[in-house]
Amino acid sequence: MDWKIISDSSCDLKKKDIVSDIVDFNTVPFAITIDGHEMVDTEDLNTGELFDRIEAAKTPGKTACPAPDAWMAELLEKGNNILFTISENLSGSFNSANTAKKLFEEEGKTGKVAVINSRCTGPEVAMCIRKTVEWIESGMAYEEAVKKADALFDEIKTVFALCSFDNLVVNGRMGRLTGFIARKLGMWGIGTGSDEGRIVMKGKARGTEGMLRVILEDMKERCFTGKEIVISHCQNLAAAEKLRDRLLEVWADARVTIMEARGLDGFYAERGGLIVAYL
Repeated sequence: MDWKIISDSSCDLKKKDIVSDIVDFNTVPFAITIDGHEMVDTEDLNTGELFDRIEAAKTPGKTACPAPDAWMAELLEKGNNILFTISENLSGSFNSANTAKKLFEEEGKTGKVAVINSRCTGPEVAMCIRKTVEWIESGMAYEEAVKKADALFDEIKTVFALCSFDNLVVNGRMGRLTGFIARKLGMWGIGTGSDEGRIVMKGKARGTEGMLRVILEDMKERCFTGKEIVISHCQNLAAAEKLRDRLLEVWADARVTIMEARGLDGFYAERGGLIVAYL
């Protein structure tokens, strides 16, 4: 194949999720360390075990982004490569991918490499990757596909609902006071992704019905057009399906996809969490 899309594992996609005759797809994994035990976020990671370890941990867990060598190993030497990373403001993955691009070019390879900072994570990245594959299959030129993919992240919105905030707080992704208050209230915390790729808390909700109501309100406030929705869930399929059904009551023609979060997003969203991207 002449085209390859590579993402870090924050996209929640697996290789089987992207089926194309002309575009190859693969991911490079984050590593997650909990109480000295490292779990690599490969496609076969047992997320149930991950959540068990998170909940039993005696010390804060941590994550490590893919090394430049991992990105390098996936690049087509003579093809068109597009690399997607989690938000630069949440991880060093973007810098790692750019280092791989630089090394690749210094070795004199003829392949093209573009690195796109998604400014988000999870289902938003998955949605953009799927759109990019569609554009490539339609015959779009490389430079135009890269430009459109980068611009699409300014249009896709993200809202998330979390039951626990511990890993966001201890890893510096959320303010300690905000996380403490949400936890003490025993509520769902509802947040959004900013245009710069940072996490912004929007509000709180008690119970699943309250959470669903706040998410729908957010989507209406930010003028959802009813096109496409992708929901990543952290071992909470029941809530994801309930959200899908509620969304379709309002936007009957929307295309809704449900997927299970992989390890990296699961680590930060924790068991029960939902991440929703919409366009």
